[in-house]
Amino acid sequence: MKCIAIVPAFNEQGAIGGVVDEILAFNSSYDVIVIDDASADRTSEEARSHGALVVRLPFNLGIGGAVQTGFRYAADHGYDLAVRVDGDGQHNPAELAPLIETVAGGHADICVGSRFVGSEGYRSSRSRRIGIRILARTVSLLTGQRVTDTTSGFQALNRKAIELFAADYPHDYPEVEAAVMLHKHRLRLAEVPVLMRERQAGKSSIRGVHTVYYMAKVMLAILIGALRRRATPLEDA
Repeated sequence: MKCIAIVPAFNEQGAIGGVVDEILAFNSSYDVIVIDDASADRTSEEARSHGALVVRLPFNLGIGGAVQTGFRYAADHGYDLAVRVDGDGQHNPAELAPLIETVAGGHADICVGSRFVGSEGYRSSRSRRIGIRILARTVSLLTGQRVTDTTSGFQALNRKAIELFAADYPHDYPEVEAAVMLHKHRLRLAEVPVLMRERQAGKSSIRGVHTVYYMAKVMLAILIGALRRRATPLEDA
Protein backbone atom coordinates (compact mmCIF):
# COMPACT_ATOMS: atom_id res chain seq x y z
CA MET A 1 0.00 0.00 0.00
CA LYS A 2 0.98 3.60 -0.56
CA CYS A 3 1.22 5.11 2.93
CA ILE A 4 1.62 8.61 4.34
CA ALA A 5 2.09 10.07 7.80
CA ILE A 6 0.29 13.38 8.36
CA VAL A 7 1.77 15.59 11.08
CA PRO A 8 -0.02 18.86 11.93
CA ALA A 9 2.30 21.26 13.74
CA PHE A 10 2.20 24.78 15.14
CA ASN A 11 5.33 26.24 16.74
CA GLU A 12 6.85 22.81 17.34
CA GLN A 13 10.48 23.41 16.36
CA GLY A 14 11.65 21.73 19.56
CA ALA A 15 9.77 18.48 18.94
CA ILE A 16 9.09 18.11 15.22
CA GLY A 17 12.49 16.71 14.22
CA GLY A 18 12.19 13.88 16.72
CA VAL A 19 8.63 13.13 15.58
CA VAL A 20 9.74 12.79 11.95
CA ASP A 21 12.72 10.64 12.96
CA GLU A 22 10.49 8.29 14.96
CA ILE A 23 8.00 7.88 12.12
CA LEU A 24 10.75 7.02 9.65
CA ALA A 25 12.32 4.66 12.20
CA PHE A 26 8.97 2.88 12.43
CA ASN A 27 8.73 2.56 8.64
CA SER A 28 11.19 4.27 6.34
CA SER A 29 8.94 3.73 3.30
CA TYR A 30 6.30 6.13 4.61
CA ASP A 31 6.08 9.60 3.16
CA VAL A 32 5.94 12.09 6.02
CA ILE A 33 4.17 15.38 5.43
CA VAL A 34 4.25 18.11 8.06
CA ILE A 35 1.48 20.68 7.83
CA ASP A 36 2.99 23.82 9.35
CA ASP A 37 0.05 25.92 10.50
CA ALA A 38 1.80 29.29 9.99
CA SER A 39 4.31 28.76 12.79
CA ALA A 40 6.33 31.72 14.02
CA ASP A 41 9.40 29.54 14.67
CA ARG A 42 11.56 27.13 12.64
CA THR A 43 9.08 24.25 12.54
CA SER A 44 9.20 24.00 8.73
CA GLU A 45 12.98 24.13 8.54
CA GLU A 46 13.39 21.50 11.26
CA ALA A 47 10.89 19.19 9.59
CA ARG A 48 12.58 19.43 6.20
CA SER A 49 16.03 18.86 7.69
CA HIS A 50 14.80 15.54 9.11
CA GLY A 51 13.38 14.34 5.79
CA ALA A 52 9.74 15.43 5.82
CA LEU A 53 7.74 17.05 3.08
CA VAL A 54 6.34 20.36 4.33
CA VAL A 55 3.22 22.30 3.46
CA ARG A 56 3.39 25.69 5.15
CA LEU A 57 0.02 27.37 5.46
CA PRO A 58 0.04 31.15 4.74
CA PHE A 59 -2.00 31.87 7.88
CA ASN A 60 -3.13 29.94 10.92
CA LEU A 61 -6.15 27.71 10.21
CA GLY A 62 -6.23 25.84 13.52
CA ILE A 63 -5.85 22.11 14.02
CA GLY A 64 -8.87 21.16 11.91
CA GLY A 65 -7.75 23.13 8.88
CA ALA A 66 -4.19 21.83 9.17
CA VAL A 67 -5.32 18.22 9.44
CA GLN A 68 -7.75 18.56 6.54
CA THR A 69 -4.93 19.97 4.43
CA GLY A 70 -3.02 16.75 5.10
CA PHE A 71 -6.02 14.60 4.17
CA ARG A 72 -6.52 16.57 0.96
CA TYR A 73 -2.88 15.99 0.04
CA ALA A 74 -3.28 12.28 0.77
CA ALA A 75 -6.47 12.04 -1.29
CA ASP A 76 -5.06 14.00 -4.23
CA HIS A 77 -1.88 11.91 -4.35
CA GLY A 78 -3.56 8.50 -4.20
CA TYR A 79 -2.52 7.23 -0.77
CA ASP A 80 -4.21 4.03 0.37
CA LEU A 81 -3.49 4.49 4.07
CA ALA A 82 -2.71 7.48 6.25
CA VAL A 83 -1.54 7.71 9.81
CA ARG A 84 -1.88 10.86 11.83
CA VAL A 85 0.70 11.78 14.44
CA ASP A 86 0.72 15.05 16.38
CA GLY A 87 3.77 17.28 16.07
CA ASP A 88 4.32 17.76 19.81
CA GLY A 89 5.89 14.36 20.52
CA GLN A 90 3.03 12.98 22.64
CA HIS A 91 2.42 10.09 20.25
CA ASN A 92 4.92 7.26 19.93
CA PRO A 93 5.04 6.08 16.29
CA ALA A 94 6.41 2.75 17.49
CA GLU A 95 2.84 2.03 18.65
CA LEU A 96 1.30 2.50 15.20
CA ALA A 97 1.39 -1.20 14.26
CA PRO A 98 -1.91 -2.31 15.89
CA LEU A 99 -3.73 0.73 14.48
CA ILE A 100 -2.48 -0.02 10.98
CA GLU A 101 -3.21 -3.75 11.28
CA THR A 102 -6.80 -3.02 12.31
CA VAL A 103 -7.38 -0.85 9.25
CA ALA A 104 -5.29 -2.81 6.74
CA GLY A 105 -6.99 -6.02 7.88
CA GLY A 106 -10.39 -4.57 6.99
CA HIS A 107 -11.71 -4.45 10.56
CA ALA A 108 -12.26 -0.68 10.57
CA ASP A 109 -12.04 2.38 8.32
CA ILE A 110 -10.29 4.38 11.05
CA CYS A 111 -8.52 3.14 14.14
CA VAL A 112 -7.76 5.51 17.02
CA GLY A 113 -5.12 5.07 19.69
CA SER A 114 -6.90 5.45 23.02
CA ARG A 115 -5.40 6.36 26.39
CA PHE A 116 -8.38 4.85 28.16
CA VAL A 117 -8.61 1.26 26.91
CA GLY A 118 -6.75 -0.50 29.67
CA SER A 119 -3.49 1.41 29.28
CA GLU A 120 -1.43 3.45 31.67
CA GLY A 121 0.91 6.34 31.00
CA TYR A 122 0.55 10.10 30.68
CA ARG A 123 -3.12 11.16 30.58
CA SER A 124 -2.97 14.94 31.13
CA SER A 125 -4.66 16.77 34.01
CA ARG A 126 -7.61 15.49 36.01
CA SER A 127 -9.90 18.23 34.67
CA ARG A 128 -9.08 17.35 31.08
CA ARG A 129 -9.63 13.65 31.75
CA ILE A 130 -13.07 14.44 33.17
CA GLY A 131 -13.84 16.52 30.09
CA ILE A 132 -12.72 13.73 27.78
CA ARG A 133 -14.95 11.24 29.60
CA ILE A 134 -17.97 13.53 29.28
CA LEU A 135 -17.36 13.96 25.56
CA ALA A 136 -16.74 10.23 25.11
CA ARG A 137 -20.02 9.33 26.81
CA THR A 138 -21.89 11.87 24.70
CA VAL A 139 -20.42 10.51 21.47
CA SER A 140 -21.08 6.93 22.60
CA LEU A 141 -24.72 7.82 23.20
CA LEU A 142 -25.10 9.53 19.83
CA THR A 143 -23.39 6.79 17.82
CA GLY A 144 -24.50 3.70 19.74
CA GLN A 145 -20.87 2.60 20.00
CA ARG A 146 -18.64 2.78 23.04
CA VAL A 147 -15.93 5.36 22.43
CA THR A 148 -13.34 6.11 25.13
CA ASP A 149 -10.96 8.74 23.74
CA THR A 150 -12.62 11.33 21.54
CA THR A 151 -9.70 13.77 21.54
CA SER A 152 -6.93 11.45 20.38
CA GLY A 153 -5.19 12.52 17.18
CA PHE A 154 -3.21 9.26 16.96
CA GLN A 155 -4.95 7.49 14.08
CA ALA A 156 -4.75 5.23 11.06
CA LEU A 157 -7.22 5.65 8.19
CA ASN A 158 -8.06 3.83 4.97
CA ARG A 159 -8.91 5.40 1.63
CA LYS A 160 -12.61 5.82 2.48
CA ALA A 161 -11.86 7.78 5.63
CA ILE A 162 -9.16 9.84 3.89
CA GLU A 163 -11.61 10.88 1.17
CA LEU A 164 -14.37 11.69 3.68
CA PHE A 165 -12.12 13.96 5.74
CA ALA A 166 -10.50 15.50 2.68
CA ALA A 167 -13.95 16.68 1.57
CA ASP A 168 -15.28 17.74 4.98
CA TYR A 169 -13.55 18.04 8.33
CA PRO A 170 -14.48 19.99 11.49
CA HIS A 171 -12.28 22.93 12.48
CA ASP A 172 -10.97 24.16 15.84
CA TYR A 173 -10.83 20.93 17.95
CA PRO A 174 -12.20 18.42 15.47
CA GLU A 175 -11.74 14.86 16.74
CA VAL A 176 -15.01 14.71 18.68
CA GLU A 177 -17.16 15.94 15.80
CA ALA A 178 -15.24 13.70 13.38
CA ALA A 179 -16.23 10.62 15.38
CA VAL A 180 -19.89 11.56 14.91
CA MET A 181 -19.27 12.22 11.20
CA LEU A 182 -17.92 8.71 10.78
CA HIS A 183 -21.11 7.26 12.24
CA LYS A 184 -23.26 9.46 10.00
CA HIS A 185 -21.42 8.23 6.89
CA ARG A 186 -21.44 4.61 8.11
CA LEU A 187 -17.69 4.26 8.37
CA ARG A 188 -16.34 1.89 11.00
CA LEU A 189 -14.42 3.22 13.99
CA ALA A 190 -12.20 1.12 16.24
CA GLU A 191 -9.94 1.92 19.20
CA VAL A 192 -6.81 0.20 20.45
CA PRO A 193 -4.88 0.93 23.65
CA VAL A 194 -1.77 3.10 23.42
CA LEU A 195 0.49 4.93 25.82
CA MET A 196 0.78 8.69 25.51
CA ARG A 197 3.73 10.82 26.50
CA GLU A 198 3.96 14.38 27.75
CA ARG A 199 4.48 16.86 24.94
CA GLN A 200 8.16 17.22 24.20
CA ALA A 201 8.13 21.00 23.74
CA GLY A 202 5.79 23.97 23.44
CA LYS A 203 2.42 24.52 25.13
CA SER A 204 -1.01 23.02 24.61
CA SER A 205 -3.71 25.30 23.17
CA ILE A 206 -6.27 23.69 25.48
CA ARG A 207 -5.52 24.90 29.00
CA GLY A 208 -7.05 27.13 31.62
CA VAL A 209 -10.12 28.97 30.40
CA HIS A 210 -9.67 27.43 26.93
CA THR A 211 -10.67 24.07 28.41
CA VAL A 212 -14.11 25.45 29.29
CA TYR A 213 -14.44 27.04 25.84
CA TYR A 214 -13.43 23.76 24.21
CA MET A 215 -16.01 21.74 26.13
CA ALA A 216 -18.82 24.21 25.50
CA LYS A 217 -18.09 24.59 21.80
CA VAL A 218 -17.73 20.90 21.06
CA MET A 219 -20.80 19.85 23.07
CA LEU A 220 -22.88 22.49 21.28
CA ALA A 221 -21.55 21.42 17.87
CA ILE A 222 -22.25 17.72 18.30
CA LEU A 223 -25.71 18.28 19.80
CA ILE A 224 -26.71 20.65 16.96
CA GLY A 225 -25.44 18.06 14.49
CA ALA A 226 -27.52 15.36 16.16
CA LEU A 227 -30.66 17.52 16.07
CA ARG A 228 -30.14 18.27 12.38
CA ARG A 229 -29.85 14.57 11.55
CA ARG A 230 -33.05 13.81 13.46
CA ALA A 231 -34.89 16.62 11.64
CA THR A 232 -33.94 15.36 8.16
CA PRO A 233 -36.67 12.63 7.83
CA LEU A 234 -39.37 15.17 8.76
CA GLU A 235 -38.07 17.66 6.23
CA ASP A 236 -38.08 15.04 3.50
CA ALA A 237 -41.57 13.76 4.33
